[in-house]
Amino acid sequence: MQAVTVTADGGEGGFWATAAPIIPHPLEFIFGLVVFAILYVIVKRTVVPRLEQIYAERTAAIEGGMNKAEEAQAQAQAALEQYQAQLVEARSEAARIREDAKAQGAQILAEMREHAASEAARITETAHKQIEAERQQAVVSLRGDVGRISTDLASRIVGESLHEETRQKGIVERFLAELESGDVVREKVGDR
Repeated sequence: MQAVTVTADGGEGGFWATAAPIIPHPLEFIFGLVVFAILYVIVKRTVVPRLEQIYAERTAAIEGGMNKAEEAQAQAQAALEQYQAQLVEARSEAARIREDAKAQGAQILAEMREHAASEAARITETAHKQIEAERQQAVVSLRGDVGRISTDLASRIVGESLHEETRQKGIVERFLAELESGDVVREKVGDR
């Protein structure tokens, strides 16, 4: 059996039938180049610009996202710095308030001590005045009692009434003045 090959020329055999199977027929080669060129032009004019546009949009979206991320990071950093500044300010304000409170506390304590000291001085002064008044009252009362008792005693000793008020006052006052000044002369009674 013999193999018969039919070619596109309609003839049997020929050069292309005996040629190597990997070498294409010239018509097929030309037809393939034309189709390839048409596809190339279609892809270059329609598909490639669209792909470029999509690539540019994606690049812009990615860069925009990165820019937004950087901007958000910058805003977060600014907010953090502002927060830290406010925190430092709040701490210094708290320290100032504590110092003011300490100063006010010390001032109030000093005022209370001063008030207590003045109140104590006033109470002491009042007590001294009251004691002096009571002492004066006691001296007056004692002088009257001493004068009356000594007049009664002298009246009994002398046997004469010494109860005249003017006379009694003069004698008692003179005697007490001598006692206070220390000019009292002791006399021995009963050696006569």
